Amino acid sequence: MMQEPEFLSVLNPEQKEAVTTTEGPVLVLSGAGTGKTRVLTTRIAYILAMHLAHPWQVLAVTFTNKAAREMGDRLQQMVGPIASSVWLGTFHRIGVRILRKYGGMVGLQPNFVVLDSDDQERLLKNILKQYGVDVKKYAPSIMLDIIQRWKDRGLAPEAVTRAENSEFCEGRTLDFYKLYQQRLQELNAVDFGDLLLLPLQLFQKNPEILAEYQGQFHYILVDEYQDTNVAQYMLLRLLAKGYNNICCVGDDDQSIYSWRGADVDNILNFAQVFPDAKIIRLERNYRSTGHILAAAASIISHNVGRLGKTLHVADEGAQSGNLVSVQGFWNGTQEAEKVVEQIEDELHKGTPLSHMAILVRASFQTREFEDVLIHAGIPYKIIGGFKFYEREEIRDAVAYLRLALNPHDDLAFIRVVNKPRRGIGDTAMQTLQTTAIQNGTTLIESIENADLKAAAKKSLTAFKNLVLSWYEKAQALAPMPLLQEIMNQSGYLMMWQMDKSPEAEGRIENIHELYNVLNDFESVQDFVEYASLLNENDEQASPEQLVVMTLHASKGLEFDTVFLPGWEEGLFPHQRAMEEAGEKGLEEERRLAYVGITRARQFVFISYASNRRVYGQWQNALPSRFIDELPEEHIDNKGNNRMGLAANFADVRMPWAREKQAINKRRVGQRVHHETFGDGVVIRENGETVEVAFNRVGIKKILARFLENI
Repeated sequence: MMQEPEFLSVLNPEQKEAVTTTEGPVLVLSGAGTGKTRVLTTRIAYILAMHLAHPWQVLAVTFTNKAAREMGDRLQQMVGPIASSVWLGTFHRIGVRILRKYGGMVGLQPNFVVLDSDDQERLLKNILKQYGVDVKKYAPSIMLDIIQRWKDRGLAPEAVTRAENSEFCEGRTLDFYKLYQQRLQELNAVDFGDLLLLPLQLFQKNPEILAEYQGQFHYILVDEYQDTNVAQYMLLRLLAKGYNNICCVGDDDQSIYSWRGADVDNILNFAQVFPDAKIIRLERNYRSTGHILAAAASIISHNVGRLGKTLHVADEGAQSGNLVSVQGFWNGTQEAEKVVEQIEDELHKGTPLSHMAILVRASFQTREFEDVLIHAGIPYKIIGGFKFYEREEIRDAVAYLRLALNPHDDLAFIRVVNKPRRGIGDTAMQTLQTTAIQNGTTLIESIENADLKAAAKKSLTAFKNLVLSWYEKAQALAPMPLLQEIMNQSGYLMMWQMDKSPEAEGRIENIHELYNVLNDFESVQDFVEYASLLNENDEQASPEQLVVMTLHASKGLEFDTVFLPGWEEGLFPHQRAMEEAGEKGLEEERRLAYVGITRARQFVFISYASNRRVYGQWQNALPSRFIDELPEEHIDNKGNNRMGLAANFADVRMPWAREKQAINKRRVGQRVHHETFGDGVVIRENGETVEVAFNRVGIKKILARFLENI
């Protein structure tokens, strides 16, 4: 009998079981901070050390190149050079490897190319134009997203039924899917979806090739199994039929990417698909304190669609740490100011900036924090995106405002003249610029004299007239209503509303957040100067920077201190998620809350605001239902006493999760006062909510408990 490898000695009992249970299907439910990468890597090393298979007979699939590199490096340290012979990589990289060998069976030459997203969109755009489709009305990016979702489900064009066809582009999307695939084959090219779809077709149509790979892979290991889509599941299922030795590592409680095609049912149904499967739970958390884990466990326990596990600290004798802080604020600005104050306190206690993070549900939330951080002189970086004023849509909006302020601003003109597209091509712009240089005039002045084609001149003249009308209005209108008018009249806002890509909603939210910003400025000139000077601090970037990112981008990361702002109904859980997916959407939002809390090692600060400015108007906000799901014994709620929002934790409980409490009646006709909106009169009452006509801000829906009789 072979001696156990020494590297097993560093594993806890559950990890060791996951590593050494090599035969048959195994599902390792690995909670946050429980060492899943160590388990996966050590499992491969164990298989090789015990001579259960040759390196090339092991297939290990990850979701990112970074994860693959990390596993490869660790494996190299454990077993030496033979690690390079393991089939280790992302699903897409494995797909490329298979197609390089057998692509001819699905119409590919060995030197096929993989198109990036820009090339894919350009190709589809050319096809649409060829068939007379108005690409301004039917954006190629939207159609491409629909096609990719079909590929995620393993559906080739012939497998998409008419019932499954999209209504987009008058129901012609399926027809263009067929044409798109034909054109890809003519070009000897594939897109990312094909790297899953084509190997799947290859195996389904060629049993002998499938049998070859089934015979080769004695052991299959899969990382982040909760993030697999249908096509990935089908590929794994086919390959695993050879030896039935498949080990999937994942966490159903961290499945947060359904919008990218991930299907949580893959992990939830593992035991049904593999009836003899062994399920091993890794519940010893090596990251967070007891209070943090208890808070996360309490929230996620409200999900029905889960396999169930409870994290606990690995060292049972360790201190529970600080209670999870829950604080309420009157508005978003106050929330941002108090969070930054807390960051400064943590700095004074010795916590490095790079060990702290602000995690938001929606990207537009970062703006208020960025403003306060800049004024406080705290260096920060946005992970997975741009800083608010560096985002495309914000730069475009600022350029529009610069034009309204000065129609002769050529740089602003060039940036937005074709956003949205107005049929002004590169040739027309080159002619216009040449005319301006020759005559010593600005671009907008040169439109009349430039030798342009009739269509281009008509479009440019129409744009010029719009700009001049905004210039006139800029003398009288306040900044916020001026930008609203520009965004609507230019068609810029409509451009993003018509864009169905995953990023479009965030861009629209950012534009509306910019409306809120403009409310604080008396003139367009003041704002434009402010926006242009914001990046001065970036010239002296500090190696120590606070991290700001969305909750989705934070998965897999960890920090000493985590701030979770904006825990309000409609924002978190996000209204759109619940409207589009119902209970499933709510459960995914709850998993997102779980992910956010478990990013923290030592401190978690959850906050919400009673009022937020939305689309330039103040709106009352209800605390998130997730706050009600936090366990009182693990929560520090004292901050609410100072704010005057709640005398105790029960006061922030939501109406649907508590017994009815007596609410001070606000009768119709009663004069009332609100901390933010001022004085008004109740015009309608509906249970705990009333409508009030405020003297300054008009009609608002308000919780009665936030009003005082006068």
